Amino acid sequence: MANNVAETIIGAAVLVVAGGFLAYASQHADLGNSSSYDLKAKFFSANGVAPGIDVRMSGVKIGTVGDLVLDPKTYEAVVSLSVDKDVEVPSDTSAKIASDGLLGGSYISLEPGGSEYPLEPGEEIERTQGSVSLIDLLGKAVHSATQ
Repeated sequence: MANNVAETIIGAAVLVVAGGFLAYASQHADLGNSSSYDLKAKFFSANGVAPGIDVRMSGVKIGTVGDLVLDPKTYEAVVSLSVDKDVEVPSDTSAKIASDGLLGGSYISLEPGGSEYPLEPGEEIERTQGSVSLIDLLGKAVHSATQ
């Protein structure tokens, strides 16, 4: 009988701890709350871009990459950017794929323009610059040096 009481107490403690984890996760996780809006950007080269990487403006994280698909007509990478609702992105903003140093990960850098009109949810950032491959640059340098 003592074993059953101990097992019941341990089981109840496990349930309480699991409930605490769920409460913490629900408060700190972004579960699709409407605290952000989506923008689109098309890139000719999107090497290093994956869902979940940062979207930054002036070095400050303002969102994340949501989805990445190929446009079957233009063969460009269409990137969905989820931007914090508190940040108004000017309509003449440009987007580029940047890197955190030589071996660091990639992120999307938004460079705001001077327009007083913000992009509306679902609109596209027209000015984009794709990623630059270090291997391609080295190959071109070696090739040009041998000629």
